Amino acid sequence: MIAELVCGAVALLLYVNALSADFCYDDSRAIKTNQDLLPDTPWTNILYDDFWGTLLTHSGSHKSFRPLCTLSFRLNYVLGGLDPWGYHLVNVGLHCCVTALFTVFCRPLLGGGPWSLLAGLLFASHPIHTEAVAGVVGRADVGAAFCFLVSLMCYARHCHLRPLAEHSRGSAWRAGLWMTGSLGAAAAALLWKEQGVTVLAVSAVYDLCVVHRLRLREAIMLVLKRRNVSLLVSLACLVCWGIILLLVRFYWMGSRPPNFSNSDNPAADCPHVLTRALTFLYLPAVNAWLLLCPDRLSFDWSMDALPLLRSITDWRNLQSVLFYSGFALLVWFGLRSPPLQSATVNGKSYTNGKSITNGHDSTPLQDNNHYRDTKSVDSPKRNGYHKPHPFKTPQKPPAPPTENVVIFALGLLALPFIPATNLLFYVGFVVAERVLYIPSMGFCLLVTAGLRSVFMRCRSKSFRGVLMSCAAGLVLIYSLKTVRRNQDWQTEEMLYRSGISVNPAKAWGNLGNVLKNQGKMAEAEKAYRNALYYRGNMADMLYNLGLLLQEREQLSEAFHYYKLAIRSRPTLAAAYLNIGIIQVSQGNIEEAKRTFLSCADIPDENLKDPHAHKSSVTSCLYNLGKLLHEQGQHEEALSMYKKAVLKMPRQFAPQSLYNMMGEAYMRLNNLEEAGRWYRESLKAKPDHIPAHLTYGKLLSIVGQKSEAERYFLKAIELDPAKGNCYMHYGQFLLEQSRLGEAAAMAEKAAELDSSEFDVVFNAAHMLRQANQNEAAERYYGKAADLRPDHPAALMNLGAILHLNGKLKEAESNYLHALQLKPDDLITQSNLQKLWNVMQKQDLRTTGS
Repeated sequence: MIAELVCGAVALLLYVNALSADFCYDDSRAIKTNQDLLPDTPWTNILYDDFWGTLLTHSGSHKSFRPLCTLSFRLNYVLGGLDPWGYHLVNVGLHCCVTALFTVFCRPLLGGGPWSLLAGLLFASHPIHTEAVAGVVGRADVGAAFCFLVSLMCYARHCHLRPLAEHSRGSAWRAGLWMTGSLGAAAAALLWKEQGVTVLAVSAVYDLCVVHRLRLREAIMLVLKRRNVSLLVSLACLVCWGIILLLVRFYWMGSRPPNFSNSDNPAADCPHVLTRALTFLYLPAVNAWLLLCPDRLSFDWSMDALPLLRSITDWRNLQSVLFYSGFALLVWFGLRSPPLQSATVNGKSYTNGKSITNGHDSTPLQDNNHYRDTKSVDSPKRNGYHKPHPFKTPQKPPAPPTENVVIFALGLLALPFIPATNLLFYVGFVVAERVLYIPSMGFCLLVTAGLRSVFMRCRSKSFRGVLMSCAAGLVLIYSLKTVRRNQDWQTEEMLYRSGISVNPAKAWGNLGNVLKNQGKMAEAEKAYRNALYYRGNMADMLYNLGLLLQEREQLSEAFHYYKLAIRSRPTLAAAYLNIGIIQVSQGNIEEAKRTFLSCADIPDENLKDPHAHKSSVTSCLYNLGKLLHEQGQHEEALSMYKKAVLKMPRQFAPQSLYNMMGEAYMRLNNLEEAGRWYRESLKAKPDHIPAHLTYGKLLSIVGQKSEAERYFLKAIELDPAKGNCYMHYGQFLLEQSRLGEAAAMAEKAAELDSSEFDVVFNAAHMLRQANQNEAAERYYGKAADLRPDHPAALMNLGAILHLNGKLKEAESNYLHALQLKPDDLITQSNLQKLWNVMQKQDLRTTGS
């Protein structure tokens, strides 16, 4: 028990800094923008959506069905909202539990003592775990590992009780319950993450190699000759349950595999068979090296982080050869039949055809590697494989031989990694460090078993001391690297900077996003351009650079990069949206309409993020509706708004769309529907100011004056610094003939939004209607200063000057207005009236 507590405590100490880390990398999409975490979203959605909140049957879904992980995120959200501390606390706590369970599990395999402690410390300190523990989305791997170990330990307990099952009904029930627990935990591991189901295959290897200590030939003979029925029944349960889980899983995700982009897994998209084969053979060697020497780690290994192997002469093929040769040697070592090793099957002792007699064992008795006792080696009671007494619990067997442990460790290393090999199906990554969380158990067990074997065979105390010092040094080096790597995961900026050496294109691009959010626009632009230098066809980076340039009002250059983004990815709806917005700002209304319509027609199939796509399409339809609305085409505008509502994803903020639908119904004189949509807007966002103002206007029209005034005052309360709210309230007061109050609201609005032409201009109108001509003149003058080329501003300034008796100034403004708009009849009429007055006063000097 002390070893487990020590290992758990070490795991906690190494990751204590992770508790203060921020959300990083994939955390944003899996947590911040995932609607399945919100309390008002039905919890049953997690049964139909993937890990990222996309419907599993959608063509763009990653098919990553992990409802238990999503449920844990949802509980975190209920308890602490989006505070990352709580999420990291659960991750670190799970890692400590997994470390302790792994240490417990290793004790019977390694004979207890310091060896299970060493295996636990290696697992606790291994730097490859940092992504799974420090990154919140890595909880899927850690949770799956926890259930993986629970399932394996339940199966081990089932194997321990199985010899008694034939002689005791109680033991049979207990053995069955442990098997049920094992199968249930395996299903839970699958619901944490897909690779969790491989525990069933690992359990089979454990039964054959650790419990029965069979070699390959013996295992084959056992199956072919149907010896040991209880073992075959257990294995059949594992196989059948695995098939059932996989079939249900495949059906639940829509009975088709996911689609991934070329950048996610370039080899999978390569048309050349040789390139695919060489690259896929090389990737396990890369992962093995990361386990052995985790010096070069990265948050992302996609794109060109590992260039494809296109030729048989590529020197990296040598790494593949060395890896598979080493793996084969270890398998041979584990499967070879040692000269004096027996196994018992169905109560009979098998020695691979060799006679075993005491006195012919060349291995010393004190060498615990083979666990000899002082009795005859070929005794049927040896190693606990005697026929058990029906009323006695079998004694705890000694640790299995090193060869058996090696085979099991290789199975624990390789089998959970098989889903990531592209052997059964293509995956959406090149290398993913968090995928190695469960396989690293096999690695740690294998290393410990090797050290233990060398230690036991060595007679020299000094050499044994050196060996243990090396083991302690390895744990120390791993620990230091883990602590250092945790610092990289503290913030997104540090994480992305640490990945520049491995994957510069992705790291620079993500770093640009972080710098932009920090307001460091120049540095962000440089980062985007660095990313495009390494990979010039990244649609996301082209779009992000365009967005940055648009915010800096470099519209022509932004337009260019949006076009390049669309050329790289024709389905990038956000680029269409921003191109349309730029076209509207430049006055190209018809081109903007065509752009918005093109965006709306993009199919939402095989998209990496269908929610983001639908949000952009909804915004395009909304903006198209606004253009039609401003042109007086209210029926057409309403049609676009309705399409937008149908396209709108769950996370889209609909208040502005609903408010504009109410506006369209207002213009069509359908007051009942207008009121309904205004209320929907307020329901979606109770503090939405435009909806308060528009609904207040509607209530005023239908005669609910006091209720209308309440909404206007609420809008002012929500944002007392917004002049537009005072302007609308002032207009309402003006209609109620409360002229003094209306004038005060108008002046307040113009003071607050003194740089907004519409607000200042409308305030001047209101002051004029309230007979505040001097104040009206002042604000008409400010409006004309803001827009000196605006004919209406100049004409109204001339009119108020005319009323205030400033005839020459009025004439100058009328004439200036006519220069800008010569055919304006009102200005012409006002000017003629002014000239008549001036002629009577002998003041006219110009005109005809």
